[in-house]
Order: sequence, then C-alpha cells, then structure tokens
Amino acid sequence: MRETEIKIGPPKNMSFNSKEIWENRELLYFFAWRDIKVKYKQTYLGILWAILQPLLLMGIFYFVFFKTLNVSVGISYPAYAFAGLILWGLFSSGITHSSESLLSSSQIIRKIYFPRILIPLASLLTALIDFLIAFLLLIILLIIFRQPVGWQAIYCFPIAIAFTFVASFGIGSFLSALNVKYRDFRYLLPFAIQLLFFSSQVVYSIHSLQQSWLKWLLYCNPLNGALELFYYPLQKDHLDGMGIMISAGVTFVFLVTGLFYFKKTEVYFADLI
Repeated sequence: MRETEIKIGPPKNMSFNSKEIWENRELLYFFAWRDIKVKYKQTYLGILWAILQPLLLMGIFYFVFFKTLNVSVGISYPAYAFAGLILWGLFSSGITHSSESLLSSSQIIRKIYFPRILIPLASLLTALIDFLIAFLLLIILLIIFRQPVGWQAIYCFPIAIAFTFVASFGIGSFLSALNVKYRDFRYLLPFAIQLLFFSSQVVYSIHSLQQSWLKWLLYCNPLNGALELFYYPLQKDHLDGMGIMISAGVTFVFLVTGLFYFKKTEVYFADLI
C-alpha cells in the first residue's frame, strides 16, 4: 500500500489569517514565556532590569539635560523622562528582539509549520510585559514628584501603548522577514535605533521647537505620536492632532508593508534560515 505524503505549509494567499493566530494562542504564550526566561536567564536581578534600565537613564538625563543644559518640558523632568523612556523601551525592545526572532527560532521553524508571525509577536509581548512592570514604577514616581495627572489618562495611556505596540509590530515583522534573507540589516539596526531615539521626544519636547517643518518631520517617527498622547495628561498642553495623524499614517504604512512582506516571504523561511 502506497503512503500518501501530506505537506503542511503556510497558505499561498496574501491574507492575514487572524483566526489561525487565535487558534495557536497557546503556542504564542509559550514563545513569549520562553523569551522571558531566555532574556533573564542567569541574572541576579531578573525582571527588575525592566525598571532599573529606564531608572538609571532617567538619572543621567536629569543631570545632563535638565541640570546642565536647562532643557524645559513643562512638568517634572524626572517624571517626563521616565514616562518617555518606558514607552521608548517598549518600542525599541519590540523592534530589536522581533527582528532577530526568526533567526533565533530557526530550529523549530525547520521542523514544523505554525503561523510564523507568532514568533515576532511573542517578542513584542515580552517587551509589553517589561513595559507594564516599569509602568507601575511610573505611577509611584508621579506620586513622589507630586505630578498632577489629568482624567485624559483614562484613554490617552491605553491608546499610546496600543499605538506603540502596533508600530513596533509593523516594523519588527518587516525587519524579521528581511533578516532571514539579508543579514546585513542586523548590523544597520543599532544605528537606526539610535537615530529613532534622538528623533523621539524623550529627553526634549517637540513643542519647544520653533520650526514647523522640523516638527512635521519628527512626527514621521511613529513613537512621537504615541508620546504626544502619553504626555498629554501630564502636561495639559495643546495636543498636536496633526502630528498624531502623521505618526498614525506612518504607523499604518509600516504595519501594512511589514505584514505584506512577511506573508510574501513566509513560505521560504524554512529554506533560507
């Protein structure tokens, strides 16, 4: 009797199958938990590094930019810097880890089929967990520095977090697929991350800039729109709706481009890794 070989692989169409992701959600949780254990393996402080890193950077920025360079942001500078740093951490960590995620999971990709998008998505969930831990410290710092928080935080904070997550997902999925075939991008990424950091309003406020064209250019960085929303309940300043729309448009382009390229190249991952 002749055996029939059945090959299971990714669908040939370019559609994004959210149902397939939901059906494999337990595998997504497994990948996320694996990433957390690998990230903090053999560390004494473990997940506390999620709050120590932005806390140490906040101290450095406070003395360099606020005390020395007299950078004004309209609110308590430590609270401003820490809020920006934890959102930046979600953005940069999500992009960095998801871009390398397919290469680090090459063994399992070669053996079985599952929705490959789960791997970079799990890296983003790991970054989100780190952010939520640091967010608890932000609440404590706001109390310590007696920083007023407007009622707008009820919707501004969740939207800003979702904004950042989607932007990281779009860019990270695109870079993870690119890294499979073109390994040069892994060496360009650190420079790109540094460029994104200095173009983000983490240590300064875009509202302090005089040139309108420079503001619109900086809002092409997706994180600046998220930061605008994140800072709004703290600053109670004018909310730059046009800037947020520019960042949202760029985020949408990255998301669509990233998912399209990922689905287009997904069928070849097992052969190239």
